[in-house]
Amino acid sequence: MKENQGSYTALLMAYVRGYHAMHGTPKIFEDNLAYRLLKEEERAAFDRQFTPPVQFIESIDPVSAASCHDRADCLAWSMRAVPTTSQAISRSRYAEDALEEAVRQGVRQYVILGAGLDTFAFRRPEMLGQLQVFELDHPATQDFKRSRIAELGWEPPAQLHFVPVDFTRESLAAALARSSYDSRALSFFSWLGVTYYLPRQAIFDTLCSFAGITPAGSTIIFDYLDTEAFVPGKAAGRMKMAMEKCREWGEPMITGFDPAALAGDLAQQGLRLRENLSPADIEKRYFQGRTDGYYACEHVHFAWAVVE
Repeated sequence: MKENQGSYTALLMAYVRGYHAMHGTPKIFEDNLAYRLLKEEERAAFDRQFTPPVQFIESIDPVSAASCHDRADCLAWSMRAVPTTSQAISRSRYAEDALEEAVRQGVRQYVILGAGLDTFAFRRPEMLGQLQVFELDHPATQDFKRSRIAELGWEPPAQLHFVPVDFTRESLAAALARSSYDSRALSFFSWLGVTYYLPRQAIFDTLCSFAGITPAGSTIIFDYLDTEAFVPGKAAGRMKMAMEKCREWGEPMITGFDPAALAGDLAQQGLRLRENLSPADIEKRYFQGRTDGYYACEHVHFAWAVVE
């Protein structure tokens, strides 16, 4: 991980979730604590970063530009246009909806891989009576988060367990073995916004490790890009822009999967694909009928896999 990159990405995702919580109607995912994790100057910096001049909007979307009367309007247009917002809020909603179902079925451990500035343990106290929550992330990113929590005066609940891990040096199984995680207990893992950046074999290694340290019936939710995102003639315009930005930041998107072959890929890791949502499925479930211009991110799919 590049120095400060993990912290930047964590702040960016918190900004996106916080912006939607404040301005989205109706809300797809309400993270009413996300903005509190951002300092005023950080929020202002993201506002500037995501606010294009109206002339830029006119050059690609003249109809919308006509209703952009100030910087707030330009920012709102940008947040709809970039894939980051719709991608982040819909995958978070999907994961937590699935978690609620899993808890009703007896899951008692929630493991968040690449947790960043996730606020679940502070935002959903009503669920902590039934769950132990384990946040895994790079030590630098986790130290940053814990420092920010301390600055806010938040008291981490007893059910929240921080597990620092550098996956280039340590396996998922080894990291969790250092914590109070119980490999015999039915568990739910979320792995969001990560697979795009990893080599294909590293993704399979993590999924195989997950299957090896959890009992049958345990769940992992992850999002992934389809292979067409990497084909210049087939990739959507805003996905091309997002991929270019990631390259500029030094974290290129490198891996996609064929949705039709995913069930077979997962079966080789000891997993059954319970659900595989396409962008059209995500659009129908979370964005259909909205009038604010948000729509599902092209090429992004949500997978729900279960240990056999």
